[in-house]
This record gives sequence, structure tokens and C-alpha cells, in this order.
Amino acid sequence: MEVMIEKLITRLAFRGCVIGFFALTSQLSGATEAPITQEQFLILQRQNEILQQQLHQQQETIDLLTHKVSEIQGASAQQDRELSELKTENKPGKEAMSEMAGPLHLGKVDISGEGGVAFFHSQSKGATPNAEFRIDEAKIFIEAPIWNDVYFFTELNLAAREETDLNLRVGELYLDFENVSQLWGRDRMLNLRVGRFYIPFGEEYQNRFAIANPLISHSVSDLWGADEGVEVYGALGKAQYILAVQNGGAATTRDFNADKAVAGRVGYDPTKWLHLSVSGMRTGDLDAVNDGISELWFANGWIRSIGSGNTTRFHANLVEGDVRLRFPGWAMRAAGGYINYGDNDPVGSNQRDVYYYYVEGVKDITKQFYGAARFSEILAPGGFPIVGNGDMGTYFGPVLTTEYWRLSLGLGYRFSSNLLVKGEYSINQGRELGGEKRNHENVFAMEAAFKF
Repeated sequence: MEVMIEKLITRLAFRGCVIGFFALTSQLSGATEAPITQEQFLILQRQNEILQQQLHQQQETIDLLTHKVSEIQGASAQQDRELSELKTENKPGKEAMSEMAGPLHLGKVDISGEGGVAFFHSQSKGATPNAEFRIDEAKIFIEAPIWNDVYFFTELNLAAREETDLNLRVGELYLDFENVSQLWGRDRMLNLRVGRFYIPFGEEYQNRFAIANPLISHSVSDLWGADEGVEVYGALGKAQYILAVQNGGAATTRDFNADKAVAGRVGYDPTKWLHLSVSGMRTGDLDAVNDGISELWFANGWIRSIGSGNTTRFHANLVEGDVRLRFPGWAMRAAGGYINYGDNDPVGSNQRDVYYYYVEGVKDITKQFYGAARFSEILAPGGFPIVGNGDMGTYFGPVLTTEYWRLSLGLGYRFSSNLLVKGEYSINQGRELGGEKRNHENVFAMEAAFKF
């Protein structure tokens, strides 16, 4: 379409030049001949006016077509930007790649990475009472084209806060079939992923890793995970959608129950400064013995069976709403959600209702210096495994928690988009199912986060 319009503009411009040339030569040739009569002069004047009108009309047509070409080019560029954003919407690793100053190019293969080195010191009942220096995070990303709009992407984790050792692990690994909807002439409407990728529930997981997180801690709920399956995603105007079917259990090479996890999110951007979304998920039935835990990380642990030893299956259903506000110099995000847990324990009913929420704000103090704060809380009236910043063996084990909250206060300095230094103090308190208070879990932390 754009090429045809450009050709038409060229033809009109050429035609105008020809008309102008003949008008000029006719007048010049007339000047060398014998004097013309008044009648001939009037006829020539009329012809000249007609030619000028034609030239003016053609110029207006050229201007109109030129404007139309500019609109088409602008729309095409906008579609390319939106597709790029859509491709990375629920992929923190891939999003980091797209924002880097320049990944390492090995032929058609792009290699990049990100990470963080940190210091943690908690109170006596916290997770790091001995003032620890840690490699908080280390990731390598590899992306390569396969064929046309088919791409390979993987995230390799060398270190993670959730792990106690340094071992190479696969985070994401998938084939991305981009813009499948071009088959019926619609850009960005349908894209497909197959492999291992992040569970598309909620939105905090998109900003939880070191370089993207304005703070060092996460919310108390901190829902995220990666699992094997298939995912479709796309956009329709100002709305976006993601839907995934995944195994559900923590095992990466087996699935011990035929029931699958289903998760999805629908987002809407009514204006440039406002984003809204709603997410839903079912873990599906999980094998209490072989799966043991779900792939979904929750409250610094996982969703696990809380039934007796006779329990063979457990599950959870979740729903969450998210909102983001962004203005020059400050931003805010908030979310609230609900979890319903159940199992088939023959001894008795273990159904639980769990509620959670967080509110986070970031304010630029200078161009590079900022302050951030987040308050988050979980309410589980019947008791639930909530580790928070406590001891994993205690609070992911026999002791259930009914409420837990965290207030995180931090300062950060952005040397560049690739280097961030930040510090934080978080206050953590809660209450066990038996009524005992959870105290002395506060944490001071500092971190240098980077990407390349």
C-alpha cells in the first residue's frame, strides 16, 4: 500500500513538471513570433489559468498522499514497538535483554545477563542473622532466530536468592512463534510460546529481579514461578491477554497428575499513565507425595499440602487485581488477591481462604537518586505456610501463620540503566496459628544490581 502511494506521488509530480514545462515553452515560443491579437491573448491567458489550477490541484493531491504515507509509516513503527513490548510483557529476563545498551552478538545469537551482589543482616529470628555477603542473583540470557518469526530463548540461572548453592539451573527455555495472526492479516493478535516460561499470574514477577526491583525485598506474597507448558498471548487495541496451560508441579521432567495448571491475565491501558489487569489461576490437582509442592512460589515458600499423611491430592485457586500509575518523577503500583486451598485429606477438611495485598511507591529525588517504599500483608485466618523472613524449616514446616506484614523502606542510585546501587530496611511481623507473635525478623540489606 505504502509503495503504491509513493509511486502515485512520483507520477503526479512528473506530470506536473511536464505540464509546467509545456506551459512555459508555449509562452516563450509565442514571444518570438508575430504579435498576437487580443482574442489570442485572452485564450492564452485562460489556458494558463487552467494549467495553474491543475498544478495547484495536483500539489494538494501530492501533499495529501505524502501525509497519508507518513501516517502509515508512523502506524507501522508504533505496531513494531507494541509488538516488541508485547513479546516481553511477562518475561523479566527477555525484557532485560530488550532494554540493554547492547548484548553480545555471536552471529545471529544474542547473549546478555544480569545479576546482583548483596549484603543481608537480619535480627536473631530472621533468615540471615550472621550478616551475610551473597551473590544474590546471576542470570545469562541467550536468544537466537530459528526460522522467520520463530525464536529460541533461554534464561540460565547461575545463582538465585531462593537457592542455597551455586548451580546452573534453567529458568526459562522456550520456542516463541511470534505474530501467528499475520496468517489472517492481523498484527500482534496471536503469538505462541512452547517450553518452560514464567507463570502469567499477577504482575509483581515482572519486576522482582535485582535490576528491575526498586527495593531489595519483595512483597510478602511474592507470587511467581516458571513451569513447562504452552502459552498464547497477544493484544487487541488497548487490551492485552496471556493464557497458559502448564504442568503445575515442581518436577521439571515429569508430571505426576494429568490435571493441568491454567493461568491467565487480561490487561487494559486506558491512558498512558494508567494500567489495569486481572489474573486468575488454578494449580490443578497436585500429587501430595510425588509433586510435593506446586511450581508457584508464595510467601518465600511454595503452595504445599497442609493435610495429614493420608492426603494424596491438593490444589489452590487464585485471583488477583493489579494497578499501575506512572507520572514524571514518580510511580505507584498495587495489587490484591485471594487464594482458596483444598485437598482430599480423609481425616478432615483443610480448606483455607488466604488474602494478600501490597502497595508500592517510587519517587525520584534527583535524576539518579530515588526513594521507595512498599507495604504488604497476608491474612490467613485458618493458618497457612507463610515463611516471610523467618526460618524456612519452621514456617514452611509444622508452624502455620495467620497474619504477616512487611514494611520496606529504601533508597537507590542509578549510575546508568545498567548499574543500580540500593539500600533497604524492612520491618517484618506476624502471628502464628497458636497466637504467638513473630518478631525479630527485621532485615537491613544493600545491593549492587547490574546488567550487560
